Amino acid sequence: MPIEITMPKLTDTMTEATLAKWLKKEGDKVNPGDMIAEVETDKATQELEAFEAGTVAKIVIPEGGKTPVGALIVVLAKPGEDAKQVAQNVKGGAPAAGKAPAPKAAATASAPSVSAASPSSSAETAVAVEDHHEGSEPEVLNAGRIRVSPLARKIADDRGIDLNTVRGTGPDGRIIKRDVLDAPRPISPAAKAAAPAPAAAKANGAVAAPIAAAKLEAKTIPLSNMRQTIARRLLQSKQTIPHFYVSVDVVMDKLLELRTQVNDQIAPEKLSVTDFIARAVALALARVPAMNSSFAETAIVQHGSVELGIAVALEDGLVVPVIKQAHAKGVRQISQEIKQLAELARAKKLKADQMTGSTFTISNLGMYGVKNFSAIVNPPESAILAVGGTTWQPVVKETGGKREVVPAQVMNLSLSADHRVVDGATGAKFLQELKTILEAPLTMLV
Repeated sequence: MPIEITMPKLTDTMTEATLAKWLKKEGDKVNPGDMIAEVETDKATQELEAFEAGTVAKIVIPEGGKTPVGALIVVLAKPGEDAKQVAQNVKGGAPAAGKAPAPKAAATASAPSVSAASPSSSAETAVAVEDHHEGSEPEVLNAGRIRVSPLARKIADDRGIDLNTVRGTGPDGRIIKRDVLDAPRPISPAAKAAAPAPAAAKANGAVAAPIAAAKLEAKTIPLSNMRQTIARRLLQSKQTIPHFYVSVDVVMDKLLELRTQVNDQIAPEKLSVTDFIARAVALALARVPAMNSSFAETAIVQHGSVELGIAVALEDGLVVPVIKQAHAKGVRQISQEIKQLAELARAKKLKADQMTGSTFTISNLGMYGVKNFSAIVNPPESAILAVGGTTWQPVVKETGGKREVVPAQVMNLSLSADHRVVDGATGAKFLQELKTILEAPLTMLV
């Protein structure tokens, strides 16, 4: 009896998925534990594992095809069965939705074929003149099967980069976006012919080659599964959740000084401002447990633990990995988990249980120079904290009964909350506790 493999439900919100890449082809042997395909879900790209031995008889959904959960995607012939005969008995073969992309030729004879798994973004737009890495003769680093994220494959294909020459720095040596962006980019014959000789450049008084601006391009970009889910959930949030907003300014001088001292002691490990904010939020939620709640139509569910979501921006969307039991973890442990989860998120390797169950979310745009903003509540949570950047501002300081205006490093925190669950006074109390912790940072280390 042939083995029929259907599209599994890989996340709690998944209804369909895109078959990003087949890791096995028809006729290949499959052993239990082998990864047979990469699937793009609404939250991440995950590998599908085979649980039985057999031979790939018929691939039903081609690369790039969309299919609903539960639909047949591949059929294996069991040991002893004729794979060709099994394939002839398989009905259908067309993808449930969408079409497979046209096959592309490999960049070189030794390079693997590459297919797009997600829409491109502005970050992927190629610049006409690359940095000093371009044109060098790359060393061959990989042999056999290459572990690479779909986005890294897309960029490598666009730039003509041989993935065999790229060193992966992601989980288990996986090649991720930054590895491809840092890799040497081969110079085309036309570019070589057009490039002026060094002597000619000096003669003309040239200092540096001008960098061509990225060209604007009119195009329609299909929504990825992730972007469709983001659109659906955030629309639902704004339509069904009565948001209200409160904000507070926090003087960050003591925390930034403490961070510098701690980082000097634990170098080369580094703690970020987000790490300290996450720890402070977990403590503040423990002090104001009404903020750590969800709306359940006929009741308000107050959670017994802090499951802290950290928003991570990706090239084609946003995911929220979760720090489990954050209230029971110190700054260093939270820091390590944030880094690990963010790396997995960018490599699209997060598992379903690493992205579900959050009770509160932090979204930090301070590193982009944003002073303040209002975030949208991530249901079924009742609140989300928007973290702005730290700027020098004049503040009034009182010492010995005397007041004076002094410069200080100030950060803005804005809370968006569900008014069905949280009242304004509760939100204000939470921000007050959070401000107290951040302005006396030693308290979060004990």
